[in-house]
Amino acid sequence: MTRLLLAFAFALAESGLGLGAVVPGEVAISGLAASVDGLLPTLSLGLAVMLGAVAGDHLGLTIGRLGGGRLRESRLIARAGVDRWDRAADLVQRHGFWAVLASRMLPFVRTVMPVVAGAAGLRYRSFLAASVIGGAAWASLWVGAGAGIGASGILGHPWVLAGVAAAFAAAAATRAVVKRFRRQELRRARCTAAAT
Repeated sequence: MTRLLLAFAFALAESGLGLGAVVPGEVAISGLAASVDGLLPTLSLGLAVMLGAVAGDHLGLTIGRLGGGRLRESRLIARAGVDRWDRAADLVQRHGFWAVLASRMLPFVRTVMPVVAGAAGLRYRSFLAASVIGGAAWASLWVGAGAGIGASGILGHPWVLAGVAAAFAAAAATRAVVKRFRRQELRRARCTAAAT
């Protein structure tokens, strides 16, 4: 029962609260799935993850509906980029269901898109369908990956596990360096544009 609650909480935090930037929900969910043994417990875990993802999406939708267009002017959106918000809103306006569905597989975007959909006034029926289908696909992917890792026996070999952990750490460090470099380049470009 504890695993199911944790799986629900990780998916909710990833999808609705944006905590995936700190602790990637996929890693936590895959780790939980790797520790589960048997078909029924794995399916139960997948259902808990899907429900958590859908609940997180609905939290974002509610924030978007309540905040509306004011969200575009918020400090958080200004920091993330108003142009990104506008592109996401345009995608929701043009593609609705498909934009929300596709965003489920993209880190960070999956957290923002429900808020944008709410602010843009996407029909609830379209949002619900995209959220449930996307949540099921996302849960299947990461619970399946974790279950596969658990079933492979790889977790019983500490050197392999250490290598995988080192690869994840290297990927996270590389991502952080690239992100910082891009921010610095963007600041330089803005300063250059402002000076001319």
